[in-house]
Amino acid sequence: MSLRLPRLKLQHKAFFALAVLLVALLLVFLGFSRLGLQRGLGPYMAEVELTGMDGLAERLVQHHEQNGGWDAARANPGFWRDMVRPGAGMGRGFPAGEPGPRPPMPTPMPMPEPRPGFEGSHGPGPGPEFPPPPGPEGGEPADRSDRSERSDRTDRPDRPGPPPDRPFGGPWARVGLLDAQGQLISGMAPQPGAAHRVLRAANGQAIGEIVLSPVQTGQGMQRDLDRAFLAQQMGFVAWTGLAGLLLALLLSAWLTRRWLEPLTAFVDGLRGIAAGRLDTRVAIKGDAELARLAETFNDMAVQLATMEASRQRWLADVAHELRTPLSTMRAEVEAVQDAVLPMDDRMALRLHRQIMRLIRLVSDLRVSLDDPQALHGSGHVPVHVLTLLGEALDGARPGFEQVGICLDRSTVDQLAARIPPPLVQGDPHRLHQVFANLLENSLRYTAAGGRLQVSAEIVQMQDRSMLQLRWDDTAPGVASQHLPRLFDRLYRVDASRVRDGDGLGGSGLGLAICRTIVQAHGGSIEAAASPLGGLRITLWLPLLENPAP
Repeated sequence: MSLRLPRLKLQHKAFFALAVLLVALLLVFLGFSRLGLQRGLGPYMAEVELTGMDGLAERLVQHHEQNGGWDAARANPGFWRDMVRPGAGMGRGFPAGEPGPRPPMPTPMPMPEPRPGFEGSHGPGPGPEFPPPPGPEGGEPADRSDRSERSDRTDRPDRPGPPPDRPFGGPWARVGLLDAQGQLISGMAPQPGAAHRVLRAANGQAIGEIVLSPVQTGQGMQRDLDRAFLAQQMGFVAWTGLAGLLLALLLSAWLTRRWLEPLTAFVDGLRGIAAGRLDTRVAIKGDAELARLAETFNDMAVQLATMEASRQRWLADVAHELRTPLSTMRAEVEAVQDAVLPMDDRMALRLHRQIMRLIRLVSDLRVSLDDPQALHGSGHVPVHVLTLLGEALDGARPGFEQVGICLDRSTVDQLAARIPPPLVQGDPHRLHQVFANLLENSLRYTAAGGRLQVSAEIVQMQDRSMLQLRWDDTAPGVASQHLPRLFDRLYRVDASRVRDGDGLGGSGLGLAICRTIVQAHGGSIEAAASPLGGLRITLWLPLLENPAP
């Protein structure tokens, strides 16, 4: 049976990753700290020892002034030993265990005069005589001087004697003298990490240097002391690092929980959206990044809810648009079946018109659902767009004349006569469909006896030539609150305004189709109130800059 480890959460993974990183950093810090202490302890101690050699520095400066340089020092082999030998009066900084000059003996105090009758053996005069102590092994008494020497040897065995004649050691064995050019005069040549002390004459000029090399590895007791000091410092560094590591781990645990715990809310929100609960929202405050992410998520949920509501509304509108002609056709067919109405030419014409309305509605739905990007470039060729517009106006003229609407196209004819004429890269069939829809919209909504003015103009927009076309009709107009939605699918301001002359009515898709086609040609279209009292539709199409001949 294999042991399956539980899957770690992202929060735990982040914490463990930070913990491993912090431990690695601590180990690297301890290693570099140990290396730094090992390499820096010797030079530091050399600096400390060198600051205590004031007496040597003074004597060297004095020697230089008296001899006018270091030539005498170079010529005297015993110069350096005389300078640093024990007992040479080094003053402050002389090593422990190598005493300086002994202080002068105090002046002996005068002995008091003996009282009469009490003169002893220590002074002249009569007095009782005490026999001397017997000599060794019962022999003759020992001589007084011999007794005195024996007393000195036995009574005060720890009394220090004169300093032995031995080589100097300690820091004096590691010190050297350099001239102003850095050349060795006497003593030990400087080693890596050596401490330097500049010697200056009375006028402040540098005359040389005292150099003290650090203690080298493996020099007995000094190395043991170094190790003890290093161990003590490393222990302090290790405990400090562990305390910092613990604090960093606690902070990492708090931060990972604070940063990653909100992801649970996002996961729950996404699951709610996936389940169709589009009213799901995420409430996160605090960090700017997380709050911005929550705001973006909520905006996405609002957009999805709006799109879903629009889809439901659109489906309801399509069902209603399809149900109306189908219901009419069903009623008429059932009436014919029940012999209520005769199946004559008039009935056949009504059924044909209902069928055409259904075909037109389905076609309009398909075009309105096309993506403008999918239509872009499909069958596009250079088009004499004003000529195309003139043909659409010619085809619509009889319908406008029938209801008494005046059609003004003067500016279109003037601009179309320009040589060369303005060209647009586009699909002639689609552009003709736009013009036909706009003319039909004006014919359906403009009151009888009104006026439609179609104008054309070339304008500059963002350093590009654009063809501007306008449809201005007379009353009735459109309220301002309805203007932004005129290009929505199946949107109609008022069904009672639809002209019933042809029996077909409007599907509410004409302007939506126009917007789709115009955007596919790189243009734009908008609706506004017309100065003539009705509706103004303006569209812009990009012109070819350098059309081919």
